[in-house]
Amino acid sequence: MDENLLGIIAGVLTSVAMLPQLIKVIRQKNADDLSWGMLMVLISGLSLWVWYGFLKDELPIIISNAFAVIVNVTLLICCMIYKKKSS
Repeated sequence: MDENLLGIIAGVLTSVAMLPQLIKVIRQKNADDLSWGMLMVLISGLSLWVWYGFLKDELPIIISNAFAVIVNVTLLICCMIYKKKSS
């Protein structure tokens, strides 16, 4: 198997992993169970992968992780919007 194809498949699978969570949060308008800390660490790590992809000129790394950054930043925004304030 071509290594770029393998990288693209792996990237797609890991990038779409958070889509079900994003869809659930948007549908239920509830983000109480999400951890802000986890999202911040994940977004930071994914962003570093994008940077690494640019440094190595590896398109599969850039595309898959950039998509994952977008999904997780969207999830973070939903978290800010829908997370209930504690009384």
